Order: sequence, then structure tokens, then C-alpha cells
Amino acid sequence: MVPDRRWVRDSNMDAGSFGKAASDYSLAVAAAPPATHVDAPIRTAMCDTSAMTIVLIAIALYLFAAVALVTGAMRGRHPPGRGWLLPALPAVALHAGYHVIAWRTAGGADLHFFSALSLVGLGMAALALLVGARGRMATLGVVVFPIAAATLAGYAGYGHRLVDEMDAGVQLHAWCALLAYATLAVAALLAIMLWLQERALRRRDFHAWLRVLPPLTELETLLFRTITAGFVLLTATLLTGVLFVDDLFAQHLVHKTVLSVLSWLLFGALLLGRWRRGWRGTVAVRWTLVAMALLVLAFFGSKAVLELILQRVG
Repeated sequence: MVPDRRWVRDSNMDAGSFGKAASDYSLAVAAAPPATHVDAPIRTAMCDTSAMTIVLIAIALYLFAAVALVTGAMRGRHPPGRGWLLPALPAVALHAGYHVIAWRTAGGADLHFFSALSLVGLGMAALALLVGARGRMATLGVVVFPIAAATLAGYAGYGHRLVDEMDAGVQLHAWCALLAYATLAVAALLAIMLWLQERALRRRDFHAWLRVLPPLTELETLLFRTITAGFVLLTATLLTGVLFVDDLFAQHLVHKTVLSVLSWLLFGALLLGRWRRGWRGTVAVRWTLVAMALLVLAFFGSKAVLELILQRVG
């Protein structure tokens, strides 16, 4: 049976019409975004949420560790037990983990102002953890742990920048500098504690907090051991700077170099005076704080001016 010709004619499209319809369909398919583009913002948001959760937990643990140390001291436990280690250990680990996550996202190690400040806080917390776990210097964490929490909060809120490409030598120089600053910052805190202890003993103000500190001679010995370690790291910082930094006396580096060298000379003179003349007490405290002040101006002072005020990153 032959079908009706009108039905055949009306039901069959010509080649041009079919081609146009097919092309319109292909354009519609091509214009549709792939599923991966839709999922990418979701994954980014999830990463940001996870990173911020890590920051908040680390800050809470830092503060909890400090409170545990204060509570132990107020209850007359000297040393203040080991309970503070439970929050302090994961706090330091989460602090370091957040930097690793941030660097993976940025594609490299971020060493700009807030990141460097947070790394110094992390180094101070790690040193306080190591020193405090051995005995009565756990009280150092009362000051160090809140500082570490504040530097981590600053980095999480304001610190992320595009990563500058650095070769291995410059990275070695930067890491030596951060370790030196963290170690000598702990030494400065020890010097302040030594000064407060000596002042209280001279005035015969026998407060309860004095019993939290180790004996005067032990605190002084720890101070000079910390200064020695920091001096070695600062020496390595200057040597790697000479070897690997192209123009160490460029306009934006000359003040940093000069102040760092002056700080190095003061720390070296203090160690020499301790060895040859037995310097201690107030003399040691003054030299330590002046040398540390120069070091802070050398690094963080210059970075604050260049990056936060002049908006020059690099």
C-alpha cells in the first residue's frame, strides 16, 4: 500500500532544515557548562571552611593550654602538671597544618608579613612546648601560646598573598631567619622573666608567681643557652644572605641588613662578655632586649612598612 503523498511530503524535512536544527542542538550542548565547573566553587568553599575550622580549633587549644597553666599555678602546683600538654600538642600540629594547606593552595611557601609572623609564633610555641615539657619552664606557655594564637588569627584573616618564586638558597636563608627570630624571641621573654624575678627578690616582694619560675640560676642558664642557639641561627641567616641573596645592600634591603648585623654584634658581644667576664642579671637582660629590638625592626619593621604601608610586595 502506498502512503499518502501529502503525509510523506509534510512529514519529511528537507536537508537544510534538518541541518539547521542539528546545528542549533549542538550549540546548545556546547554552551552547557561542564559539571566540573559547577563543582569547583563548592570544593573551594569546602576547603575554606575546613581551613577556618582548623584555625579556630588551634586558637581554642592554644588558649585552653594557657588557661590550664595559669590554673595549675594558682592551685600551687609547681611545676603545673602535664595536663596542659594535651591541648598544646594538637594546637601546634594544627597551626603547622594550616600553613601546609595554605601553601598548597597558593602553590608555594608564603613568607610575607602575616605568614612570617605566624611562623615565628609557631616556632615560639614549639620551643615553649619542648622546654616546658621538661620541667618548671612550662610557665613560658602562659605568654607564648596566646601570642601564637594571635599570629595565627592574623595570618588566617589578613595574611594570604601571591607566592613569590624563590630558589632553594633564598628559601634556606628565609627559614634560617624565621628560626632565629623565634628562638631569640623566646630568649627575650626569658630575659623579661629573669628581670621580673630579680626585681621582686631585690624588693623582697615574694609573690606567689615567683614559685612558678625555676631558680634564678637555672633561668639564667636557660636564657644563655637559648641566646647561643639563636646566635648560631642568626649567623647562618647572615651567611646564607651573603651567599644567596643577589643584592644584600639594595635600597629595600640595606636597613634590614644593617640592623640584623648590629643585632648579631650585640648578641655576640653578650655571649663573649658572659664567657670572659661572667655577665649576668640586669646587664644580660638589657643587652638581650636591645639586640632583640633591633632584630624586630630589621625584619618585621621593614616588612610592615614595605608590605602594609607602601604596599610593595616582594
